[in-house]
Amino acid sequence: MTDPTWQDHEFTDLDWYARDLSNETYRDCAFRDVDLTESVSRGATFESCAFANCRFNASRHVGSAFVACDFQRTSFFGASLEGCKMTGSIFVRCTLRPITVRGGQWRSVTMRGASLTKLDLAGLSLREADLSDSDLSGASLHGSDLGRATLRNATLRETDLRGASLEGADLTSVRLYNTRVDMNGAVALAESFGALVE
Repeated sequence: MTDPTWQDHEFTDLDWYARDLSNETYRDCAFRDVDLTESVSRGATFESCAFANCRFNASRHVGSAFVACDFQRTSFFGASLEGCKMTGSIFVRCTLRPITVRGGQWRSVTMRGASLTKLDLAGLSLREADLSDSDLSGASLHGSDLGRATLRNATLRETDLRGASLEGADLTSVRLYNTRVDMNGAVALAESFGALVE
């Protein structure tokens, strides 16, 4: 039996509570008011899909991909994302905490103005991500790749940036307070404020 593939399909007002999405593929599909609470997936693929008013609460996803997806007013409360690929996805007015993230590829995601306080995003690839105006207070970005990411006006209060790559990151007007950095991070932050480090 082949794994199901859905293309250009619209799913509206559905109860998919605890649905197993493993190995399923969705391309250019629209999900509106779909309840995916406690759903599970392993190796699922969502490509260029749009989610509006959906719920992924307490769901668990392992090695799944949400590539170039658009999430609007969607809740991930209590969700677990392990080794997932979120490349190029956009999150607007979404509930992103608390969530559990273990590894994965979140390159070029857009999470402008998102509340990401106290999240453990250690070791995560957020290269070229747009985190403008986001609140990362108390979050761990230890060892994360933030190369060429945009953190303009982001709040980094008590954020752990030790070991994080900040090469080429836009740190304009970041809000710092008790932010934890190593030497490389301190240099990147100083240069972003116009200092000449010699």
